Amino acid sequence: MRMRIMRAGAAGVASVVLAMALGGAPAAAEPAVVTAAGADLVSVALDGDSMSLRLRDAAQVSSDAAGHDPAEVVLGPAGGLAGRVPAGKGFAFLGSPGQAVWSLSAGDSGFPALDTTGVRPGVVTDETVALTVRSVEGPGTFTAYSLSGLGTANPLFGSGPGLKRTAQLPVATRTGGVVWAFDAAGDYRLTLTGSATLRSGRKVSADATYRVRVPVISPGEQVPPPAPAEPATRPGGQSAARALAAPPAASKAAATPKSVAAPSTAAVKAAGTTATGARQVIADGHVDMGPHLSGDTWTIRIKDDRTSPPVWRETTDVVLQVKDNAKITVPAGADFLGKQGDAAWLLPQSQQAGIIWPGWNTQHESVVSRVKGNVTWTLKGVDGPGRFALFLTGSFGKADVLFDSAKAFPQQLSVPLNTHAHGNWAFSKPGLYRLVVQMSGTTSAGKAVTDTKTLTIAVGDSTDPNSGFGSGSGADGDKNGDGGAAQGGGGPLPRTGAGWVLTAGAVGIIFVAVGVLLVVSGRRRRAGLPTADA
Repeated sequence: MRMRIMRAGAAGVASVVLAMALGGAPAAAEPAVVTAAGADLVSVALDGDSMSLRLRDAAQVSSDAAGHDPAEVVLGPAGGLAGRVPAGKGFAFLGSPGQAVWSLSAGDSGFPALDTTGVRPGVVTDETVALTVRSVEGPGTFTAYSLSGLGTANPLFGSGPGLKRTAQLPVATRTGGVVWAFDAAGDYRLTLTGSATLRSGRKVSADATYRVRVPVISPGEQVPPPAPAEPATRPGGQSAARALAAPPAASKAAATPKSVAAPSTAAVKAAGTTATGARQVIADGHVDMGPHLSGDTWTIRIKDDRTSPPVWRETTDVVLQVKDNAKITVPAGADFLGKQGDAAWLLPQSQQAGIIWPGWNTQHESVVSRVKGNVTWTLKGVDGPGRFALFLTGSFGKADVLFDSAKAFPQQLSVPLNTHAHGNWAFSKPGLYRLVVQMSGTTSAGKAVTDTKTLTIAVGDSTDPNSGFGSGSGADGDKNGDGGAAQGGGGPLPRTGAGWVLTAGAVGIIFVAVGVLLVVSGRRRRAGLPTADA
């Protein structure tokens, strides 16, 4: 009897202890959800002989912070886009035409990137880092690819049949326009390995596990990108600005890891470094156009990322060169580029070696901290031998045209603060193009600020880029905002470059001078005085 009581007592105590343990233990915290828009999905860094893989959200990319441990956050399910595999060879690696697919990126702006800027040049052999898919746990197939133009894409790696498991990434580079796609709903765990060989011969590597939650894939429920349309014109001739998606705010639920550092002094200095007077023909590498604010002076400049730290250059000092290696054949359905089979020169929205990669940003510290609301980017006119178009390629290859020189000017785009974006810049003929661009905003004090500049682009190997310097290249800022841009439409392209304005002014001065000489000569003859030709 006593033994039974002792056993019963022991069982009771065990039950109480177990209940206390279960009741007292905190529930496992749900990992924070991170939006992929504008993020560095894989950020590779090398500190000595130690490599790391991190995930940096848009806010951490902007502040150059170290980022999250990928295993501690979840990517998706909000912010993605469902679609179907397009017909044709360009996306055949995703599956059969019409098959439902879900993309981690939400359409045609804010694409995430793969980042190796944490690996300096000259440190590893072949100047590359290998990124390998070690394993994929989940209900479907995972595919990573980059967008390379209209209707085409380049598979990087994935778990599907025929896909490579390893991609070679150049060091000190951010590969934009990256899509992670999945063909079945559910939870995925992707284990990736970064590896490289140091100059000393030692191999270094790091693993990271990514968690992705894919919602039910319903392509019919997605809202397609807005169709290209004529700009809506407000009273006074000002066209309504079309809006790009705003970059996501930092998630409040996402705790910042202890290893995340504040922006370094060097990074802050780099944001304000400027250079003037040194003419640059830029034919390769990454550049951005964006505004600065100094006092109440608002200036459009070009950020040259070919060096570290980057340099902000005056538009008068820069000609962008589009070589023939950017020449493509216009595919079907791209009427804004020309007829199918025609030649065109295309700077794609994802970076390609040997081709200039221009973008735009509103990330300068002076703009982010002292401007309220969005920045309005206006295309006021185009002077060139052919048609110009700037468009975005969606996750599944469709074009969203932002600017088109065949349509009426001005054309506008509303760009949120702290945005960094890239698009496809297309030109239908070789030659020299001048784009009259304006950026406007409102300071925190409520003062309207604006600047107008001319971007000069030399298209084709037959075009001398140095001919773009001088009059007409990067016109002085137009603080009043009229820019002298002519209205365009069908027919010939509007001649809105500053060179045309200066030429007209010079001709006018010559006519005035000749008139004055004729009047003076006539008076001298009537007065009986000798003339200059006597």
